[in-house]
Order: sequence, then structure tokens, then C-alpha cells
Amino acid sequence: MKLMIVLGEGGHTKEMLSLVDLLGTGYEYSYLLVRGDELTEEKISIPGRRYYAQRPRDKAHNLILDVLKTLRCGWDSLVALRRERPDAVISCGPAVGVPPCLVAKLLGVKVIFVETGSRVRALSMTGRIVYRFADLFIVQWPQLQERYPRAIYAGRFW
Repeated sequence: MKLMIVLGEGGHTKEMLSLVDLLGTGYEYSYLLVRGDELTEEKISIPGRRYYAQRPRDKAHNLILDVLKTLRCGWDSLVALRRERPDAVISCGPAVGVPPCLVAKLLGVKVIFVETGSRVRALSMTGRIVYRFADLFIVQWPQLQERYPRAIYAGRFW
């Protein structure tokens, strides 16, 4: 089975790479990273092809630029998904996860979303968007499963 792992930055990367370590080497991995994020790239321990996408938003939050960057992220995601043809895309919460998850869904690729462990009472913005179309939506706190019935409570992964 081929899995494309979407890596954001910081804590999201740590969570996803911990999940990949838990899943082990029985899968063929590829990674979608934010362009220019060398720190994340250095932390990948299980090999796989690497693809790069535009960060959809910056801290400045310029609406026009954010829309253009999100569209570019979607294009980068489409190119990566067409080249890799994974069975599933897995993401855990950064904004960079929305375009590849949406493109994957449109291409018929399964979408697995793991809400970040820091979200205890409410879903992240990314989680609220992806919850609507994810094939598998996993939360790490039982309070979230009570509020979002399609979610699967799986406990803490890390």
C-alpha cells in the first residue's frame, strides 16, 4: 500500500513522523513537504519520495496572496498525487493539508485525517474543513468524538 504523508511544520511534523514510525516499514511512503522546510526534511526516518508544495498561508494573512498560494499548493499537490498515485493521503492538521486532501478526494484517493493531539475540545480549522469529506477521521481525545460522530477516537499516538 502506498501512503502519501503530508508534513506541515513544527508539532504537526512531529506527530506525523511519530505516526509513520508506528505504522512501520510495511508501506511505501511518499512525503509532501512545505517548500523550503529543510528542518522537516532532515527528520524523515523512513525513506520515501519527496514532493514539495507552496505554503498556503503566511502569518501576514493577506487574503489575495493566501488565495493564490492556496491555489499553487493545490497545483503542487495535484502534480505530486498524479506522479505518486498513492492509495491514501494522511494529514494531521496544518493548513498545507487541505489542498492535497481535497485534490486526493477529487482523484478518488482515500483521505485519512488525524486531528492534532493539541485539539481537545474543538477541531482545528483544517479539521473542520476536512471532516466533511475525509474517508477516515481520527481524533485523539474522547471529547471530540462526542461532538463529531463520524470521528474515530483512537487515543493518543505519541
